[in-house]
Amino acid sequence: MILKILIADDDKTLCELLSEYLAQEGFVVESVFNGQEAVIQARFEQYDLLILDVMMPEKSGFDVLSEIRQFTQLPVIMLTAKGEKLDRIIGLEMGADDYIAKPCDPRELVARIRAIFRRVKKLSTIESIPSKITVGDIKLDTANREVELGGELLDLTSTEFDLLKLLVSNAGALVSRERISEECLGKKLQPFDRSIDMHLSNVRKKLGCYNDNKERIKTVRGSGYQYLVWNDA
Repeated sequence: MILKILIADDDKTLCELLSEYLAQEGFVVESVFNGQEAVIQARFEQYDLLILDVMMPEKSGFDVLSEIRQFTQLPVIMLTAKGEKLDRIIGLEMGADDYIAKPCDPRELVARIRAIFRRVKKLSTIESIPSKITVGDIKLDTANREVELGGELLDLTSTEFDLLKLLVSNAGALVSRERISEECLGKKLQPFDRSIDMHLSNVRKKLGCYNDNKERIKTVRGSGYQYLVWNDA
């Protein structure tokens, strides 16, 4: 299977270099050079992944991410300025799957891309047989990758769905940060990596609390997370 990648970056030289390197790795690559073109391409063309720069003319990477998340859960890797922690946090909060600092090492970028594709392939294989998980007022359809909360569909990114599925499948049990990173992000847990926290924060906001304000997801500091089910929920 040939995988198709869209690069959105106004640095044409960088796009050319990354395109050549990714092509050598077996990917089909297309490039656009402003945010508006990125939105149009993501809406009307089929891609397997988007590499998205934060700083672009016409629309910023954040604006692009916000718009495309309204119609697609296409995996997105954000390109952020070196050392700009805030950009990384904002990107993850808005639904990016991963980030990498510029100037980026093409080998690291390929590793991140392959990690995402391995996770997607693994999940598609596991979920080829329809399966539904119901815990309390939440229902997960793993075949269609849909989540219902109180009968209403939730809009989750691919990573958010994977994370919630892992927690709900192990409701009441502690799920370690290491396991979450490997199964949901497709990479080993790194010191000081706050990606999990950002994705968890997004999931919490979309789920909300139980009707009596009891929390759904408990943080066990330094260890991991638990999806809680209350007897009176």
